Amino acid sequence: MNESFRARTGQDTAATAYGAGAVAYGGDRDADYYGHGTAAERWARARLFFEAKDFTAAARILRGLVDEDPHPVAPRLLLARAYYHSARLERAEAELRAVLERDPVESYARLMLGRTLERQGRADEGAGQLRIAAALGADGA
Repeated sequence: MNESFRARTGQDTAATAYGAGAVAYGGDRDADYYGHGTAAERWARARLFFEAKDFTAAARILRGLVDEDPHPVAPRLLLARAYYHSARLERAEAELRAVLERDPVESYARLMLGRTLERQGRADEGAGQLRIAAALGADGA
């Protein structure tokens, strides 16, 4: 790290390039990075992280979006998927149940909930969700 960066910021943290900019990891800088930009910009960034299979980074961005506005289903569903793929199954389950509270016929959320429950060793409960998903026409149920 160069001296001018340390002089400007008072920080002695490592910076790592990701995408178009450099990210300094540590403390509030993480929060600034993951929460930076408009909701649309953060949604696009979260999707890029998800597509790159960096599910933890995607979840950090999506968590902020969902906390700001809990009503849209798409960010919450992608957050649940990020949690599922990073093996945070209890969090995935909670998000999927929140989606289904808002939209009980969201077939993909039912399918994901069934798979999440199965992965947690709750096969009977998961089977019920998978049957509902199949009845709603979810692919893969």
